[in-house]
Amino acid sequence: MKNKALAFLFVFISLGILTGFKSDTPTPKDGEIKWISIEEAFTRIQKEPRKVLIDVYTDWCGWCKVMDRETFKNKAVVDYINKHYYAVKLNAEQKEAITLSGKQFVNQGRTHDLALALTNNQPSYPTTVFLDDTFKMIQPLPGYMKAKEFHQVITFFGENYHKKQDFETYKSKTYPGIYP
Repeated sequence: MKNKALAFLFVFISLGILTGFKSDTPTPKDGEIKWISIEEAFTRIQKEPRKVLIDVYTDWCGWCKVMDRETFKNKAVVDYINKHYYAVKLNAEQKEAITLSGKQFVNQGRTHDLALALTNNQPSYPTTVFLDDTFKMIQPLPGYMKAKEFHQVITFFGENYHKKQDFETYKSKTYPGIYP
């Protein structure tokens, strides 16, 4: 009887432990981008500076879903982003307020104020926004990108080539003959 009670207690505690440690951000599987909230990226950057990649999307955007399904599942893209960036998904139409560095951003209509700020008041979906390791804007890039093209872009910003040369020069020197 005592052994059954101990076994039940062990199972009960184990289940409590397994279900008790929940995070706001789902744990990514191997081979997936480790998406976090923009608030979490802002907090992490204070302790461990790293560039930030923000996928500004909407639930109804077809090209956003194609990027999720194809570009953001590409192994080279996933590996590079997870190593060099904090990756953020931002629903441009979310209703929840976002507070960064004491400033609150809200949705006053159809598009969230933070999405408008990140896209220079020209929302287009998807838009990939690149921030430096101090949370300052590098550049927003509107539109769908295939995995190979996207990999060129994330390495261009990720390794600071954007500070030395334009993208076309970088692409022609780094990827000659590989990409059309």
